[in-house]
Amino acid sequence: MRLGIDTGGTFTDIVAWDGARLLTRKVRSTPADPSQAILTGIGGLAAQELVHGSTVATNALLERRGSKTAFITTKGFEDLLRIGRQNRKHLYDLLGPGRAELVPERWTRGIEERTLYDGTIEKPLDPEAARALADQLRRQGVESVAVCLLHSYANPANELALLPALACFFVSLSHQVLPEYREFERASTTLVNAYVTPLMARYLERLAFSLGETRLRVMQSNGGSISAEMACRGALHTIQSGPAGGVLGAAAVARSAGFDRVITFDMGGTSTDVSLYDGRLAFTQEAELGDFPIRVPMLSIHSIGAGGGSIAHIDSGGALRVGPRSAGAVPGPVCYGDGDRLTITDANLYLGRIDPGKFLSGRMRLDESRTARYLERFAASRGVSAEKMALAILEVANASMERAIRAVSIERGHDPREFALLSFGGAGGLHACRLAERLEISTVLVPRHAGVLSALGMLIADCVRDYSRSILGSPAEPAFAEMERRAAAELAEMGFPEAAGERLIDLRYRGQSYEITLPWADRERFDDEHRRLYGYHHQGREVEAVTARLRAVGVTDKIDLAAPSPAETFSSTYVPAGWQGEQDQAGNWILRKA
Repeated sequence: MRLGIDTGGTFTDIVAWDGARLLTRKVRSTPADPSQAILTGIGGLAAQELVHGSTVATNALLERRGSKTAFITTKGFEDLLRIGRQNRKHLYDLLGPGRAELVPERWTRGIEERTLYDGTIEKPLDPEAARALADQLRRQGVESVAVCLLHSYANPANELALLPALACFFVSLSHQVLPEYREFERASTTLVNAYVTPLMARYLERLAFSLGETRLRVMQSNGGSISAEMACRGALHTIQSGPAGGVLGAAAVARSAGFDRVITFDMGGTSTDVSLYDGRLAFTQEAELGDFPIRVPMLSIHSIGAGGGSIAHIDSGGALRVGPRSAGAVPGPVCYGDGDRLTITDANLYLGRIDPGKFLSGRMRLDESRTARYLERFAASRGVSAEKMALAILEVANASMERAIRAVSIERGHDPREFALLSFGGAGGLHACRLAERLEISTVLVPRHAGVLSALGMLIADCVRDYSRSILGSPAEPAFAEMERRAAAELAEMGFPEAAGERLIDLRYRGQSYEITLPWADRERFDDEHRRLYGYHHQGREVEAVTARLRAVGVTDKIDLAAPSPAETFSSTYVPAGWQGEQDQAGNWILRKA
């Protein structure tokens, strides 16, 4: 038996596959220790392997509760992270907040050394200075160190020379985390990895101990999984792992149902995550989380704070807002019995769109009368009826989710009317048809296992490792060969001696600042791709290769999406007038505008 587990902010989803059938479960999350919900949910299931999507690293970064981390860079560049790209979120706000910081100034240190852009070591690192610096950080209680020395992607000798002195810390070296040029992005990515990995490692070690003989793999944000041991060395790659599992599951369901173009709409208890699948998964290397650029390959997913537990409130200007704060698993929405802040789930329940006796397949009864009392009191304070307030809460939430879908479609040159809307997550089906109407989408696909599709996607995931090398002015072939040797060794370590690899290349016109990633075999199509993305191209202008990339894949055993499973459901679907639905052979609902 194999298990896929997605730990969300409100619920923990579990899908088990025994080779012949699917078993699904959903339990309340335990934010203080996510492993408790996992162990409760898998009670009675003896599994050979567990693939886990976790929010531990994400929450540690957003809530600023990672490890005590120091940042070491080349002397004279100590303000690298503070300056960033000098961009300001609010251009005309002279007194606006500056960039958030993970490292206090006393733990940001410069060290004498210098590597030139071509890899020449102009000034070697002094081992005695390194030991003195390490002693100071140890006395100050530091437990993790991020190292980003100038141009170490071209020659890592000085970063490696620091390692012996830092042996008592968890160390994240920039040439290992992100061997690419652009100092700020490389420094930020390395720092985030150092900040979240020790916390994630402790969590995974506890979970692995509790699981006993069950092999533990961890979902990554790139749509693949890695061993728990590798996740304990690079938790950076597990950020957005839950939503990535959802996109992977959605793409598999779409293909099996005969759809090759879908917009994925994942509305859970805490957030809504949307992505676009146009025959292949969409990736990005330019993500940002909590003010920090994270430059590693990940599925292109747009997330907003609009889930079933998102709290409705009145802002300082008197306008109704919904989210981004969530009631979470504890205390939860008002209808769960403990919460005292109205949420999207409460509005849907009041309007009769959720059956209170069938929530969580009847294992959790929702409190209608409590919701009605709170909603009536909230509505009276604004001088409207409870029904109008409930409808208004849903309209505000729908407007936010519509903007998210436009961001991954219209803003990237895609017409949403040419796609189906694939809705999943415990709350997705309650809003999908209304969102489709607003975007003039004629077809909505609701998978049979919509409520636990992210966990299902984790069972589908292959083992994937991404590698990159800056090659400005250098041939690509040696970089590819070196990455392929490393990929073969690492995938063999995880039990995949026969691994496939896809070569990719970042290209740009000479003089540009940003690149387009293309398959190595399609590099001659750069002009056409530039024109598709930006509406123009420079025919005949010199094109330069910036970064060589490799996506190595160890293929896992696949599951049968149409396999029988107990008649459990964890999601509700609201079908307004004017929509007609039918089930396909796999049990997915296909809704079409009449």
